[in-house]
Amino acid sequence: MFTGIVEEVGTIKSINRGQHSAVLTVRAKTVLEETRIGDSIAVNGICLTVRQLFPDSFAADVMHETLNRSALAQLTVGSAVNLERAMPANGRFGGHIVAGHVDGVGRIANIRKDDTAIWYTIHADPAILRYVVEKGSITIDGISLTVAAVEPTGFSVSTIPHTVHQRIYINGTKGILSIWKPMLSENISRSCFHQKHRSKTRSQKKCCCAAAFKESLG
Repeated sequence: MFTGIVEEVGTIKSINRGQHSAVLTVRAKTVLEETRIGDSIAVNGICLTVRQLFPDSFAADVMHETLNRSALAQLTVGSAVNLERAMPANGRFGGHIVAGHVDGVGRIANIRKDDTAIWYTIHADPAILRYVVEKGSITIDGISLTVAAVEPTGFSVSTIPHTVHQRIYINGTKGILSIWKPMLSENISRSCFHQKHRSKTRSQKKCCCAAAFKESLG
């Protein structure tokens, strides 16, 4: 589990590509502290398992499914990547709940400056957009953000000065981004669907979404 609060920006040191997979070696510093082989590190928000540790970097496998669903396939040697270690059980949620399992990709449609902030308009697939709501959470390239506006073909977010000053970027390699839809909204939607189809009476159907919401919260 991650929070979308980037700890540092690393760089791709090497990429060893297989037929349908790859091994990324990422140059980093902060996220190497107390990290052991087998630990999880989010690379542009995608949960990867550390397979090797070096004094200035770590290596991780990227499987076929991850390359198909995410923007990691667009990375090259020297690309900047947002890095975050998995949140400890006694840690604080400084951002949003991020599972590290990418839902799909989006494409940057527009970038504009608004005083000290930078606005990004991103086009995405309808399967993702159905869960995106104004003022709701969204994760883009591992960055926890709040949706500022929703349109038929996409949505917009505004990065705060802290994000800009810390050099944490929505990278958009070739304009393509990895996106995570809000976890709770998807869980509620799925639970509500199943509750509705299990319900037999009118009163049960009226309560299905409330019950689904409680179920999603555990």
